[in-house]
Amino acid sequence: MRRHIIRSIPGHHIGLRPPPPGTAAHDQGWATDLRFAIHCSVALLGLLLTVDTAAGRLGWPRFLLWTGLAALLCAVLVPPRVRAGAGWLSSRGLLRERTVRTDRLVSVRWSDGVAQRMVLRDTDGRRVEVDPSVFLANPALWHRLDEDARGCVERGTLRCGVTALRQLADRIDRRHARTVFTISGLE
Repeated sequence: MRRHIIRSIPGHHIGLRPPPPGTAAHDQGWATDLRFAIHCSVALLGLLLTVDTAAGRLGWPRFLLWTGLAALLCAVLVPPRVRAGAGWLSSRGLLRERTVRTDRLVSVRWSDGVAQRMVLRDTDGRRVEVDPSVFLANPALWHRLDEDARGCVERGTLRCGVTALRQLADRIDRRHARTVFTISGLE
């Protein structure tokens, strides 16, 4: 009889089920964020058209200007769509999709700037920037990345970024522990 040995892995998340093999995990909140971007754009367009109509200055050039401004706002607010499968992670923006091989990661680092981003780079030189809150909100995405990153650490390909992954894993662990305590009434 063969026994299964369960290792205690730092950063292993209690209560999270890994996605089934062969399936892709995706950002569950993306559709909500898309609707929010569209609603903001439509609200801005409605407000601008109402003000221009009330002032008696609405014409075709101004209508096109306000419509273009609302479309630009929508383009800025729409977040990239993040998906992950066994060995890959992709981020699809408005213009193009970037994919990185998570089973061949070379570096993971935090980008500098106002919006915090995690930059993943693979052995082929491809890179993807992802908002870390996507992993916080989507355990299946995090599980895919974490599983592949652990394999890269074991193989020695991931030389830069173990600390960044550990920091994100700690944030996810704290969030899930807080959720468990809140649900159980211990907080």
